[in-house]
Amino acid sequence: MAWQGKVLRVDLSAGTCQGEPLNMDWADKYLGQRGLGTKYLAEGMDPRADPLSPGNLLIFATGPLTGTAASTGGRYSVITKGALTDAVACSNSGGYFGAELKFAGWDLVIFKGRAAEPVYLLLQNDQARLLPAGELWGTSVWELEPEIRARHMEPEIKIASIGRAGESGVRYACIMNDLDRAAGRSGVGTVMGSKNLKAFAVRGTNGVRVHDPAGFADATARARALLDASPGRARLARNGTIPMMDVTHNFGALPTRNSQDVQFEGIDTVNAKWMRTPRASDAKTNLQTNKACFGCTIGCGRVSSIDPGHFSVKGKDRYLGAKGGLEYESAFALAPLIGVTDFEAATYAGYVCNEQGMDPISFGGALAAAMELYEAGVLTAADTGGIALTFGSAEALVAMADLTGSGDGFGRIIGLGAKRLCEKYGRPEMAMVVKGQEFPGYDARAMQGMALAYATSNHGASHTRADPYGDDFADGPIDGKAAIVKDSQDYLAAVDSSGLCSFPGTAWGEKDYAMQIDAACAGVWSVERLREVGERIWNLERRFNLDAGMTAADDTLPARILKDAAKSGSAKGRVAELDKMLPEYYRLRGWTAQGVPTNQTLHRLDL
Repeated sequence: MAWQGKVLRVDLSAGTCQGEPLNMDWADKYLGQRGLGTKYLAEGMDPRADPLSPGNLLIFATGPLTGTAASTGGRYSVITKGALTDAVACSNSGGYFGAELKFAGWDLVIFKGRAAEPVYLLLQNDQARLLPAGELWGTSVWELEPEIRARHMEPEIKIASIGRAGESGVRYACIMNDLDRAAGRSGVGTVMGSKNLKAFAVRGTNGVRVHDPAGFADATARARALLDASPGRARLARNGTIPMMDVTHNFGALPTRNSQDVQFEGIDTVNAKWMRTPRASDAKTNLQTNKACFGCTIGCGRVSSIDPGHFSVKGKDRYLGAKGGLEYESAFALAPLIGVTDFEAATYAGYVCNEQGMDPISFGGALAAAMELYEAGVLTAADTGGIALTFGSAEALVAMADLTGSGDGFGRIIGLGAKRLCEKYGRPEMAMVVKGQEFPGYDARAMQGMALAYATSNHGASHTRADPYGDDFADGPIDGKAAIVKDSQDYLAAVDSSGLCSFPGTAWGEKDYAMQIDAACAGVWSVERLREVGERIWNLERRFNLDAGMTAADDTLPARILKDAAKSGSAKGRVAELDKMLPEYYRLRGWTAQGVPTNQTLHRLDL
């Protein structure tokens, strides 16, 4: 019935692995992946625990549709208390690892404690073993994956691992799988590194059964037909998400030079057209082709190559050839956000983020803050090891990507993240963060719904936790933003718990997701039930954060966004009007004026 019905508990301190039945009452209430993993997290740890302590849990969770024939059914999530945010974290990844974990027969794997020495988990169907990883410690993701496959003479093993960033304590380290797919935000890789867990390797040869095979085949066929015919799918397959660069620039919502500006004068050197423009040096283009995750019929992933004559790759042959390229979020953070017009340098920095396992959004945000500090005279070359951190410097970008990825020099300071970095140097207002997490690529003055979405996200500033995009780009009125944000937050929480990607939302509505979940899972899974599940998940996450010590004061934005008007674009002269939206949002959520769920709301959601 879509769930495999099993949870693996790994006690790293004791060196033991023990299976147990999945709590099906919880599965009925939280569905899977994000929701179910968060329920196990909330029930299994003290929310006040330090994220880097043995008391934190690290949970790998699949959804009921992970590993099925549903289009995009390859998702998994890592749930923990985030090292960057000190809040609940749920980082969603694609690739092939999630499906392989499901094929091995497991819904969730829960790590607790800390190993005395570096280890990795090898999971082969029902057999789970913790193996020494001392010789692997210090390797990059790109070095580790082929080594583990060679050790076990198993080319089909799928691996989720940390690079040197996770080992050295970069606060926004990722967990990487399939070389360039990432559970990317909030520092889940940092938590993994703190546990001396280098990798999780899995090989599964079981199938995934669904509740109604015939109904599921019909539902997935109908959903795929809708997706295949949609213009949105075609656009994502051809250009990925990078066309958003022109959209946000033209609208005046492209965070530039640490959000001091909202449009980038170098836009023509960092957009989709440039990626397809042949280089003068070798007549090749940055963009080589596209690729897809398990079960995906979209193929939004980018495969790129760097000009072999570019300064960043001299003497570094491992960065030559076709590799995972930049998407919109990584490209904005490694180019306009730091004022860089050299897309080859940005691509190089993206490669380093993949190889060493760190979030390019947070790396770019931290570097942008450091550049503003440098140009303000707060930082000097003596602080940065002689590197001039000026906006627009491709050389500084390349150097800091290398140093941060390896945890060396001033890279260790960049690795703190923008919030801790700016606090260290006495200028906290220069950190463009919510709950400690750096902004994605949408300025919250031009996009008022996104302002509210950033401020209220349980996971820190995020572009994937709400969907006010259409209304924001249509410049919809402030009245009504709260309802759009709240409803889409609930909806996406359910999607994130299903095992499917949110990108089919270009063609699918709620009913299309619901009909596939309903056929795969026992019981009746209507649109209304999924909305309720999503709302329950959102409130569970909120309670975790409140228990961890957060308050309504954390539902805010930097002073720059609230007080300094946008200089150009559609929002010229405007600031984020959070004060007009937040009270209405709390009311719609059934929370008090202090942002606390009322007893009535908790009772209604069976919390």
